[in-house]
Amino acid sequence: MNDPLARLETPALLLDVDRLERNCARMRERCRDLGVALRPHLKTAKSLDVAKRALAGETPRITVSTLREAEYFAAAGYRDILYAATIVPQKLAHVARIKAATGCDLLLVTDSADVVAQASAFARERNIELPFLIEIDCGEHRSGLPAGDPAIVTLAKAITQAPGLTLRGVMSHAGHSYGTDDPKQVIAIAEDERRAAADAATAIRAAGIACEIVSVGSSPTALMARALPGVTEVRAGIYMVWDLSQLSRKMCRADEIAASVLASVIGHNRPGRSLIIDAGALALSKDIGANRFLPDAGYGYVCDPVSVERLGTLSVTVVHQEHGTIAIDDEAWFARLPVGSQVRILPNHACITCAGYDTFHVVRDGAVVDRWARINGW
Repeated sequence: MNDPLARLETPALLLDVDRLERNCARMRERCRDLGVALRPHLKTAKSLDVAKRALAGETPRITVSTLREAEYFAAAGYRDILYAATIVPQKLAHVARIKAATGCDLLLVTDSADVVAQASAFARERNIELPFLIEIDCGEHRSGLPAGDPAIVTLAKAITQAPGLTLRGVMSHAGHSYGTDDPKQVIAIAEDERRAAADAATAIRAAGIACEIVSVGSSPTALMARALPGVTEVRAGIYMVWDLSQLSRKMCRADEIAASVLASVIGHNRPGRSLIIDAGALALSKDIGANRFLPDAGYGYVCDPVSVERLGTLSVTVVHQEHGTIAIDDEAWFARLPVGSQVRILPNHACITCAGYDTFHVVRDGAVVDRWARINGW
């Protein structure tokens, strides 16, 4: 296959395979340098083909954010999967179905003694074993027991003593690393993340309980951490494709952004001095997180479809459901981008943008060379 982009019906999700492979190789090398295993987070890609590139021969351990992703990857042969959202009892039946159908070692996460009790009752009833990690809050204040809280060891004991459950380790996530564009602050956050997880594991072991897995991760902290003593694995995901939010925080370069949206110019609004494209909120998302540090990001940079070079200072400035508006500063853009022409949009937040599509159109040198399926939903 070597189809020109012009043949694609838009909007279409593009994936630059050369950029993807370089990004993945960089993270694998980074984890080797840090002396930790890589457990790539596939919540953005949701693709078997991307998973192969992310692992490239490494031990096939992965992270997912939904049970549907877990089911999809388990059915394809992945057996070591961490479901990185705290579990609730209503989802345990789905977990059991995945384990029964595939034999997958599906790792669950909790910070709740109540969930432990209900999970134990479920496991006894089904005669199955459920492995757990305890989530530690290293500063994001989303989920997890606070770092240093004695409740961590108390919960570890409860899991160990609960019939049908096993404690496999601890995990933490420094999602607040996305809140700064100062690499020095990211370095400090990475150390907080490491210490929170490693100290929790030390406390659990001091209580006579095994703690095999010490899992941390975000793409910024994985790249910026000075060292990771006490950590066994890193979870990261956005590094595979990057986006403007990460560009704005100095975590990547524009030429490393691998995911983009191909759109068509469908109208000229001459009185409003704007171009109208067929990629709106559902094709691009309404995320404007990049604008905190990159005020001209809008809803995405407007680029040449083949070279992926930004077209002047153009951004998508307004989105409706299926329409996007590109404000122009020079009427010459009407001639340069006639109705029917194509542009390529670098997204603000690739995780949300990609979720609108079931297929990656894989590109190399401005041509479509393959199509890779994705899984969406819960």
